[in-house]
Amino acid sequence: MKIAVGADHGGFQAKQAVIEHLQSKGVDVVDFGTDSEESCDYPDIAQPVAQAVSRGECERGILICGTGIGMSIAANKVQGIRAALCGDTFSARMAREHNDANILCLGARVTGLGLMLDIIDAYLQGSFLGGRHKTRIEKIEA
Repeated sequence: MKIAVGADHGGFQAKQAVIEHLQSKGVDVVDFGTDSEESCDYPDIAQPVAQAVSRGECERGILICGTGIGMSIAANKVQGIRAALCGDTFSARMAREHNDANILCLGARVTGLGLMLDIIDAYLQGSFLGGRHKTRIEKIEA
């Protein structure tokens, strides 16, 4: 699996830990930045991550900012993206099973790192159930 990962300055430290976590599980990671805690604009990170997922260059994406809100708004502007902001493992699992979310958004200033890694694991282990949920996704895409 190839995962696009990106963060703004508020999520930089968490992003580094997330990349290590993913790589330790054998996941291929494409790091879209940022590369420091110097202030940057989250749309500048969200857009290329979302485009890579939308084009199929990466299977899924993970975006991290202070709250996860800005990243989710920016990513969802890209055609074909279903970015879900999750702060717990149940929501992450449901984002995959019911919403076929292809980008997970996280808030580094509101979610501890241990929980964040658990959320990522739940998200990556989940799979889309299809059925009645597929019809709903088709309505969103229309």
